[in-house]
Amino acid sequence: MKTNKKGFTLIELMIVVAIIGILAAIAIPKFADLINKSKEGATKGALSSVRGALQVYYGDNEGWFPTDTLAILTANGKYINSIPLAKIPTRHVDSAAVYAFSSTTAAQGVTAVTAGDEDKGGWGYFNNFNNSSMWGTFMANCTHADLKGTSYWTTF
Repeated sequence: MKTNKKGFTLIELMIVVAIIGILAAIAIPKFADLINKSKEGATKGALSSVRGALQVYYGDNEGWFPTDTLAILTANGKYINSIPLAKIPTRHVDSAAVYAFSSTTAAQGVTAVTAGDEDKGGWGYFNNFNNSSMWGTFMANCTHADLKGTSYWTTF
């Protein structure tokens, strides 16, 4: 008389666990990259929204950009309800802070009105009308390369 044993052997179970471990080792880094890519995409989308609001303000005010830290854009929600978060994926905390800049340097792209404000995360805005080449420029306040490594945030 034969007895029918049902179930998996220990070897079969170990092989399945090893395969799951290999798949997890591949999937987890890819998932982390997707999170960083989504943060970068959200920041670039928010950048476009604020730049659009700046252009509407510019048109309404006969060729003048705001000379503050963009609080005028959010007043009464006329141009934009609020300054969105800059979700820069590396080295910075998500922030909606706007740092005002007055001049440029070739090395880093920005020099802050208050020393130390460059590359703090959040947003950077050139609010000095005497610097006509950069006046009204709004950008992510980060001088590190983006995820592709091909460009700086200041050029978006």
